[in-house]
Amino acid sequence: MSKARVATMWLDGCSGCHMSFLDMDDRLLELAGKMDIVYSPIVDMKEFPEQVDITLVEGAVGNEEDLHKLRIARERSRLLVSLGDCAVTANVPSMRNFFGPQKVLDRAYVENATLRPGPPKKDLPVLFPGSRPLHELVTIDVFVPGCPPSADVIYFVLNELLEGRCPNLSDKSRFG
Repeated sequence: MSKARVATMWLDGCSGCHMSFLDMDDRLLELAGKMDIVYSPIVDMKEFPEQVDITLVEGAVGNEEDLHKLRIARERSRLLVSLGDCAVTANVPSMRNFFGPQKVLDRAYVENATLRPGPPKKDLPVLFPGSRPLHELVTIDVFVPGCPPSADVIYFVLNELLEGRCPNLSDKSRFG
């Protein structure tokens, strides 16, 4: 039997969900017997591959680059998992939605700058008017709330999906 092809992706968020993923510790070795990580910020893959079985996406969509990555992941993944509150609700990244992109950039790069005030001239993606949860932009197969979800919850979700079952999170989430 071949191993499942699993990817993880980090959009507009803090990487806390990936830290919880890594907090599975020795359980990652167990999961390695069932899956191969084919794309992730924790491995050095530059392009999102074809035919991914499960993709865990952390973070909200805050700019065109995020949206592009998310659409590719949806197109190339059998199951797309919205991982964590930022992906599920836009959570913390959506706090900027009340101010608009320019005020946020001015606060970060002008008002709080001590050296060379002003936004970077390159490599700064253009912000959307607001951050949005994943399900507003693509179809999501599984929602895993939490800020971040615990390593135990992520382990449970991955095990269930790898066994071909839809995870029931009703007793593993504050939303249960």
